[in-house]
Order: sequence, then structure tokens, then C-alpha cells
Amino acid sequence: MALSACRTFVNGISVFIIRNKIARFERWRLTLTGKLFCSCGPVSNERPATGQTVVTEKNGPVVTVGINRPEVHNAVNQETAQRLLKELSAFDQDDTLSVAVLHGIGGHFCAGYDLKELSQGSASLKLKPDVTQGPAPMGPSRLRLSKPLIAAVSGYAVAGGLELALLADLRVVEESAIMGVFCRRFGVPLIDGGTVRLPQLIGLSRALDLIITGRPVEAQEALAFGLANKVVPDGQALQAAVELAEQISSFPQLCLRADRNSAYHATFDSMSFTQAMQYEIDHGLPVITAESVPGATRFSSGVGRGGKFS
Repeated sequence: MALSACRTFVNGISVFIIRNKIARFERWRLTLTGKLFCSCGPVSNERPATGQTVVTEKNGPVVTVGINRPEVHNAVNQETAQRLLKELSAFDQDDTLSVAVLHGIGGHFCAGYDLKELSQGSASLKLKPDVTQGPAPMGPSRLRLSKPLIAAVSGYAVAGGLELALLADLRVVEESAIMGVFCRRFGVPLIDGGTVRLPQLIGLSRALDLIITGRPVEAQEALAFGLANKVVPDGQALQAAVELAEQISSFPQLCLRADRNSAYHATFDSMSFTQAMQYEIDHGLPVITAESVPGATRFSSGVGRGGKFS
């Protein structure tokens, strides 16, 4: 692997740029403090709201929830974790909202938990060993949302940031985004559902590859794994995720949520095939009168013929 290195200055800080002439690691920069950050792709034009670590915006049945700590690549501290939990819990309880989009402001989704805060001592986390009591370190990662959540991933989605992305039902990922268990390097365990959700999502073998090695995963590999559901050009993840959310919110919601929740139940909660099938029918039957009969009537009148969604 041929490497070349040079020194440059960014905002007065000496930085080494390491270029890989064979592979695609020219995107990485290694600062003198040993921290890695992504230097490729356009910077988001989003303007963070001063003083708010989490910014929300409602647009009809869709709400966007933005992590707003761009100065630390949206690493989550305790304040931010509490705000994320509050906002996503509020979304789940709001009958006027159908889909949420989680994103990061300033070019990165989330670089994980704020290790500077953790370096002050484990007491700063205020963790309870019982997962049914209190929030997770990253905030909302123990939630079982009843409605769809989409992650709009740009830049880093690593360590706890990857775990937040795994909380989502779908992940729209920019071309230059990087995902991975970067906390492997520092002895920080996955305690926000990473070891639970990742194997179910992409299979145990691939999950162990990422969990054990901590290696970076680029967008196209994530797409091949099923870790990403859609790859879009840099700077377009949020827009694409919102458009997808709007489409999803246009469907009959009782049916959508019943099918979604049945899939989660079969994956995480059912003890047998028969139990999973029983859950499906129990929660599907009430939908028939409420939405299926009216839907069949619309179809009979000509709506949606030929697979049309509009």
C-alpha cells in the first residue's frame, strides 16, 4: 500500500494529510492529537441554531431531529442524550406525526459519545444496570418506537453514532459517509444496542467483522451489507430522507405500523414461528375494517392501478 504524507495548516492547526495512492483512504486526516476526521465531500450548508444541542423542525406529518454539536462532529454528551430521548419520545407520542428523520448538523451524523466527557470519569454517565430503568448513554437507543424513524447519514456515523443509526428503520447514506465501530480503539463497549441490532440487520458474520475489527465501512459496502438502504450524493441525505418520510407518511398508517411492528416482534420477541404468526394475525385483523376495506374500494374505483403510488 503506497502512502504519501504532507503537512498543512487548517485554522492555524498543523495537520498531516495521509494519502493512499492505491485505496481510497485519501479522505482521512490525522491530527497531531491522534483524532481522525473525514476531509472529503462538500460541507453541509445547514446553519446550526446557537445554544441548542438538538434542533427539531415539524413539516406536516414529518419531523426532523438534528444533532447540533458540529464542533465535535456531533459527539453526544449527557445533555444531548437527554434532548434526543425527549424529542424522539415526543415524536412517538404525537398523533399528528408519522415519520421522524434523525440527522447531524454541519456535515457529520454523529461521531459517538463525547469521550472528553467520559474521560472525566464513568460517574459522568450516570448509568443504571437495568436497561428498563432510565435512558441509554446515547439517549434514545433503548426505545421501541411505534412509528418509522429514518437516519440521514453524512460524514461520520461511528461508535455510538452507528448505534443511533441502527435505531432507525432505514438509513439514507451519503457517498462519502463512513460507518464503523471506532470505539474499538479506545476500549469503549457497544452498550446502546449495537451488538443487538447489528447482527439482526446484516447477519452475525458481517456484524462480527465490524464489531471486532472496528474498521471503517464506506457507503457502497454498507449498501451491499444492508447497513445502508439508499446511497445518495454528498449533501443530499437529509433531503432524500425527508422525501422518503413524506412518501411513507402518505400510506395508511394503521396498516403500515401493524406490519412494521409485527416484523420487529418476529425478529426480537417471538419464541417460535407459530407465536410470530399469531402476533401478525392478531394485530393485522383490526386493520382490515379500518383501512383495508376503504383501500379496496379506492382500488376498485381505479386508484393505484398498475402499481402507481400517486
